[in-house]
Formats: sequence, structure tokens, C-alpha cells
Amino acid sequence: MTETTSQDLLARLADIIESRKPAHGGDPDKSYIARLFNKGTDAILKKIGEEATETVMAAKDGVAEKIVYEVADLWFHSMIALAHFDLRPADVLAELARREGLSGLEEFALRKAVKRDQDGG
Repeated sequence: MTETTSQDLLARLADIIESRKPAHGGDPDKSYIARLFNKGTDAILKKIGEEATETVMAAKDGVAEKIVYEVADLWFHSMIALAHFDLRPADVLAELARREGLSGLEEFALRKAVKRDQDGG
């Protein structure tokens, strides 16, 4: 039996989400994901906002199982948003890898410098 990595799981889930797009035959009458895609960007983003709020509320309660459940919902709906914009979990993982080894303060300073250069100032 082969070991499944987290990256494999995310890739498989991303493939399922992609297959539910209306362009790939996803049926809004049979699939929650297809229904969200059919409703469009605003509906997808609203769902992410709801899940983020539920994650915060679960964390405030401090119950580990609730936190994990709500974060799973948040990640799932974030993956739908990624697919909506033709992105994959691998894109997020690559960004996290790029940031690895940078402190949060270094990352913030780097983003600030890049924005300053883009703004011409």
C-alpha cells in the first residue's frame, strides 16, 4: 500500500473540484460544487467569508474538533475559489515554499518594498 501525502490529497480534491465546473459537465442539480460554480464569483467568495467566520467562532470556543471541522470547510471552499480562478493547491504550496525560511517581518518588509517600487516611490 502506498502512502498518501497531503499534497496528493489536495491534488485529488482539486481534480474533483475541477471536474465539477460547468465547462466539464458539472451538473448544478447533482453537485454542490457545480452549483457554487454556477452561481459565480460572489457566491463562492461569500461562502469563504462564512466559513472564515465559522472558523473564528470555533477557535474562540477552543474545541479542537470544531476548529478542525471549520478549517476543513474553509480550505475546501478556498480550493473552489482557486479552481474558479484556474489555480491549484500546488500554486499555494509553491508560494508557501517560497516564503519558507523568511520571518513574517522579513516577508512584510519585502512586500512593502516591492509595492513602493511598483508605485514609483
